[in-house]
Amino acid sequence: MLFDTVRPLSTSDRRKRTLRLVAGAVAGPSAALLLCYCAFRLHFNLSTAGSIDLLVVVLTALRFGFWEATGSSLAGIACLDYFFAPPIHSFHVDDPQNWVALASFEFTALIVSRLSVQVQGHMRQAVLQRCNTEKLYELSRSILSLSRQEPPGLQIAHLIKKNVGVDAVAIFDPSLARLDTAGTCTKEDEDLARSAYFRNTSHDDIESHKWQRVLRLGSAPIGAIVLCGIDLTPLVVDSIATLTATALERARSLDKETRSEAARQTEQLRTAVLDGLAHAFKTPLTVILTCTSGLFEMKTLNPAQAELVGMIDQHSNRLNALTTHLLRMARLEPAEICLRREELVVAQLIHEILDECSDQLCEHSVQVRMENEDLAVSGDRELLAVTITELVVNAAKYSDADSPIVVSAQEKDQRLLISVHNEGSVIECGDRELIFERFYRSSATRHRASGSGLGLSIAKKTAEAHQGNIWVTSERETGTTFLLSLPAIVRRERESIAK
Repeated sequence: MLFDTVRPLSTSDRRKRTLRLVAGAVAGPSAALLLCYCAFRLHFNLSTAGSIDLLVVVLTALRFGFWEATGSSLAGIACLDYFFAPPIHSFHVDDPQNWVALASFEFTALIVSRLSVQVQGHMRQAVLQRCNTEKLYELSRSILSLSRQEPPGLQIAHLIKKNVGVDAVAIFDPSLARLDTAGTCTKEDEDLARSAYFRNTSHDDIESHKWQRVLRLGSAPIGAIVLCGIDLTPLVVDSIATLTATALERARSLDKETRSEAARQTEQLRTAVLDGLAHAFKTPLTVILTCTSGLFEMKTLNPAQAELVGMIDQHSNRLNALTTHLLRMARLEPAEICLRREELVVAQLIHEILDECSDQLCEHSVQVRMENEDLAVSGDRELLAVTITELVVNAAKYSDADSPIVVSAQEKDQRLLISVHNEGSVIECGDRELIFERFYRSSATRHRASGSGLGLSIAKKTAEAHQGNIWVTSERETGTTFLLSLPAIVRRERESIAK
C-alpha cells in the first residue's frame, strides 16, 4: 500500500466517532423495530419481514459500520421472533424450522454486513490513495520548476501548502542556515524543525497534528521539515519529506554547477588577461635586457653606474622569468593542452635537467637513484623538463646549506614515481595542498627565497595533463619530498614499439 488509510484519532475525532456509534446504536435497532411492526400490521410473513430487516442491516452497515449493523441484526431477530414466529407476541419459538430461519437470517446479516463494510473501506482507501497520489504528483511537478532566483526552501514550503493543503510548513536548511515557512506557522513549529535536525529524530504529535521529519539523502541528514495538518498520514508525510530532500539536493547541485561554471569562466578570463600581460611585457623586457647587456659590453661605466645597471638587469631577468611562467600557465589549461608525446628515458632526462640547472643548485650535491636505467615514460619533453627542474631548483632554494638533494625514480603498479628529496624547512600540513595553487607561497618559506608562486602550480597542471599527480610529504626528522606520479610505459609496450 502506498498510503495509510487509518490515521491516529485526535480528541475531536474520538468525540465524533462516539456520537456516530451512539447514533448507529439507536438508529439501526429503531428502524428494525419500526419496519417489523409495519410488516406485522400489513400481515407479511416471516420470510418477507426477514428480507426487509436484512435490508435495514445492510444499510446500517454502510452508513455506520459493522458493529452497529450487528446490533440492528440482533434487534431484527428479536422483532421477527416476537411478531412472526409462533407463538406470536412471545420470544419463545416452538417450531425448529423457525430457529433455523432466524439463525440463517443472523448469519446472513453478519456476513453481508461484513462484506459491505469491507467494500466501503476499499472504496474509501482507493479514493484516498488517488487523492494523495494526485497531490504528491502535482507537488513533484511543481518542485521541478523551482526558480534559481529565490531560496529553494521558501518555494518548496509554499508549494507543499498549495498542493497538499496543509495548515503550516516549516523547512530548516542547515546549509544556508535559514528556516522557511508557509501557512499559519508559529514560533513553536520553527523550533520543532530545528530541534528535529539537531536531534536527528522524527516525531508525530497526534493531539496537535504536527509531524516532524528529518530530511535525508541516504543516511545523511540534510535538513528537517515540520507539517501541520489534520488530514495527513505518516506515509504521506514521509513521501513529502522525501520529495523535499530531493528538491533541496537538486537545488544545491544546480547552484554548485552554476558556481562551478562561473569559476571556470572567471579562470578563463584571468588566464587570458595573464597571457595578454605576459606577451605585452615580453617585448619591452627584451629591449631592457639588450640595453643592459650593451652597457656592460661598452665597459665605460663607473662602479656606481655599473651597480645600478646590474640591478636593472637582475630585476629585468626576474620579470622575464615571471612572464615566462605566466605564458606557460596560460598554455596549461587542461581543455587546451596539446601534448607532444614521445618516449622519454627517465634517467637520461634527469641527467640533462641537472646539467642545465647546475648553476641554480647553490653548490648542493645531487644524488640520482634509479631503480632501473631503462625506466621510460610517454610525455611532453618540454613540460616534464620544466616540472622536474622546478622541483629540483626548489629543493636547492629551501634546503639547508651543503645538504644533499636526492632525485630518485622507480616503477610501482605500472606508475612511474619520481621523487625529489631535500633537508630543510618543513611545509606545514595546512600548506601542503595550497602550495600547488597559483601565486600561493607558504608563510614559513616566503621570506627564505624569492619566487612568484607559479612554479608548483605549473608542475601540478603538467602532471594532470599527463594523467598523473603530484604531492608532497614533509617532516622535521626526514625532510621534504615532492613526488611526481606518471603512467609508466609497460615493458611489453616498449618492446612492441621498438619492433
